Order: sequence, then structure tokens, then C-alpha cells
Amino acid sequence: MEKTDYLILPLLQAFCWFDDGLQAHLESRGWQHITRPQSMVMINVLSGQNKPSTIARNLGISRQAAHVTITQLEKLDMVRMIEDPEDGRSKIVVVSEKGKAMRSDADAAVQRLTDELRSRIGNGTVNNLFRAFRADWGPVPQPIGAVAIDAAPGASQIDAVRDDV
Repeated sequence: MEKTDYLILPLLQAFCWFDDGLQAHLESRGWQHITRPQSMVMINVLSGQNKPSTIARNLGISRQAAHVTITQLEKLDMVRMIEDPEDGRSKIVVVSEKGKAMRSDADAAVQRLTDELRSRIGNGTVNNLFRAFRADWGPVPQPIGAVAIDAAPGASQIDAVRDDV
């Protein structure tokens, strides 16, 4: 079998390294285990994404799947769903007091993991990772021969197709 270098695999492994380290740190501090999907929803909410539909789009999951995960986090008292002050017909996700306390421990864990990574692979390499991941990669390239679809910024191609229907 021919070996092929796929960037997606080490990117996924790096994410899992951070998330596994984060979960281990939080559990050592007495926090209840949360699943990777719950962790990804929390990351979105903590970074300012509070609409379930936006969270679902960011994670590439259905709105129903996002709602299931948000409901699980509500039962753990990590988040709350409240009426959207800008649109009374919908709800937004906000971090609860318990979720804010967990965030403090999570921030410390991520800093510790980043420092550990710097000691393992070097400060310059970590700085290069930051630069590469913060760079504007542009829109997702279209497959060769594909018809371009105009989509709103941040919308997936599937959303653009749905808007045309």
C-alpha cells in the first residue's frame, strides 16, 4: 500500500491531543466528563457563538443534533437556553455560572497544554502553527469541473443550495 501524507489526519490528531488533555485536566479538578461533541459546543458558545443553528453549521451537524447536545449540557448545568433578545421567536445558548467556573479551569488547562507543546516541539514551531491556523485560507476550493455556488460568508455549500430551492 502506498503511503500518502494527508494533512487532515495530523490536524485531527492534534485536536484530539488537546481535547483529551483538556478533559483529563478538567476531570482531575473534579469536573464531570463531557463528551467531545459537548466540548465542541462549549468551545463555540465560549467563543461567542450562541445560536444553535450557527453552532450546528460550525460543527457540520444538523440543528437537531446540536439541540440534543445543548440539552445534554443544560442537564449538566453548563449552559442555559434563553429567549433571544434580538428575536423573541428563537432562543440562544448562554454559559451558566457552573459553565463559567469550568471555563476558568479549562483556560488554565489549555494554557498548560500549549506550554507543554512548546517544550516538546519548540516555541518557534508552536508560533508557526498559530500563524498558519490564523491565516486566511480563503474559501473552500471547488472540485475540478464543479459549478461555483455563491454562498453567504460563513455559509456552507449545502446552505447555499438550500437557499436556491
